[in-house]
Amino acid sequence: MPAAISISNLSKTYGSGKPALSAVNLDIQRGEIFALLGPNGAGKTTLINIVCGIVTATGGTVMIDGADSRREYRQARFKVGLVPQELTTDAFETVWSTVTFSRGLFGRPPAPARIEQVLRDLSLLDKRDDKIMTLSGGMKRRVMIAKALAHDPEILFLDEPTAGVDVELRRDMWALVRRLRAGGVTIILTTHYIDEAEEMADRIGVINKGELILAEDKSKLMQKLGKRALTLQLQQPMAAVPAELAEWRLSLNAAGTELQYTFDAHEGAHADGGGAGAPPPGGIPALLHRLGQLGIGFRDLNTRQSSLEEIFVSLIHDPGAPTAPRVEGRP
Repeated sequence: MPAAISISNLSKTYGSGKPALSAVNLDIQRGEIFALLGPNGAGKTTLINIVCGIVTATGGTVMIDGADSRREYRQARFKVGLVPQELTTDAFETVWSTVTFSRGLFGRPPAPARIEQVLRDLSLLDKRDDKIMTLSGGMKRRVMIAKALAHDPEILFLDEPTAGVDVELRRDMWALVRRLRAGGVTIILTTHYIDEAEEMADRIGVINKGELILAEDKSKLMQKLGKRALTLQLQQPMAAVPAELAEWRLSLNAAGTELQYTFDAHEGAHADGGGAGAPPPGGIPALLHRLGQLGIGFRDLNTRQSSLEEIFVSLIHDPGAPTAPRVEGRP
């Protein structure tokens, strides 16, 4: 069975000569939620628009459920629903007619009960006879989502779907996404709310300057690139980290009241300290034992693991981060 979407060596160069995408390779599997992250101008929307047939690629291929998106456009596009960033609807049409017309564009037969269900899921049913121009920005966003769902697509693209909307819509949106995924719909989303990607996605892709840096299972990504930090609140301030603790490469806060030990999450107790090197034998237990030997007491300790947002920032901005391209399922 082919992947829901298979992208091979996809590139896009605009008339100015500036490349928007460079040799992107990516497979998106059926029924998964895939979050595509990247800074503004990274190429996220260009990639989505090419897959959806809105923009023509300079090179490469896109297969949608086994159909070539260029040679078999109608067959491929029928599978896809798109919620774009821009609110593009006919301001003088009603909500009901707008969503119904969108279904008809894809050759679907009239289905009032289905349209009603979509509107109900998005809390739009009481607005069915309202003209688009009278709706708030958040309600217009709901209409865009309803239009994308009207023809029952198997693949749904959500390009910044919760940008500028209220908390209630964000909550409703993600509840709907979960229901769609449970029904077998493949979801691809871009978002600047990285906490949403961390909560919702099965896999994470990071794109920067037109290049796909990685595409990784979320849990594996968090484990592989995440850091954990042990913070010790000292009973007595100290002026500097004792030389006897140098092998752990600890950091001391400005007040001298907290020691922090940072290590790679996937190695359990691998000292970070900004440099390479093997973890000290024994890790945290050995560190605590050594503190006792040195008579250094602490009042409390806590640990935390880096968030997806911290990993994302390090990938985009830290030249020393492990950013070699790696895409699952490709050589």
